[in-house]
Amino acid sequence: MKLEFEALYQEYFTRTYAFLYKLTNQRDLAEELTQETFYQAFVSFHRFRGDSDVFTWLASIAKHTYYRHLRKNKHYMDSISTDMIAEMYFQDSAEELEETVERQLMLDSIRKAMKALPDKYRDVTILRVYADMSYAEIGKSLHISENSARVIYHRAKKMILEAISNEHDL
Repeated sequence: MKLEFEALYQEYFTRTYAFLYKLTNQRDLAEELTQETFYQAFVSFHRFRGDSDVFTWLASIAKHTYYRHLRKNKHYMDSISTDMIAEMYFQDSAEELEETVERQLMLDSIRKAMKALPDKYRDVTILRVYADMSYAEIGKSLHISENSARVIYHRAKKMILEAISNEHDL
């Protein structure tokens, strides 16, 4: 088991670290949370049945580790880097938006809109945007159908866009 887990660690450390770095935007914290994620994975490795992709399983552990950290430090959602969400949601019109609205105001609006999302919408959005997970992987991770993950993501995107539009009269 030890050699098998070592191989898993070697294969997925960088991707797990990158996922947590995108969430935290802090190298030291991402490193610490990555180590905690792999510790938690090691402790529960015997329960992994292979029902999902290994990274899906690790991303789920990482997400919960990150949420525990935020709750413990009472900074829930304030430290999430919103750059990636902004880029994902405004790919086609980023130049137009940057001309009319200062970037920082937009990022603050996105952060506020993300905070206002129901938990399942926020979770799906984070896994889709930060972990670059497919809808099938998200569904397995959150114990929902692939179609539900797709619908929830698109509804969350619409909710964020509406909140931003209302706030900035776009």
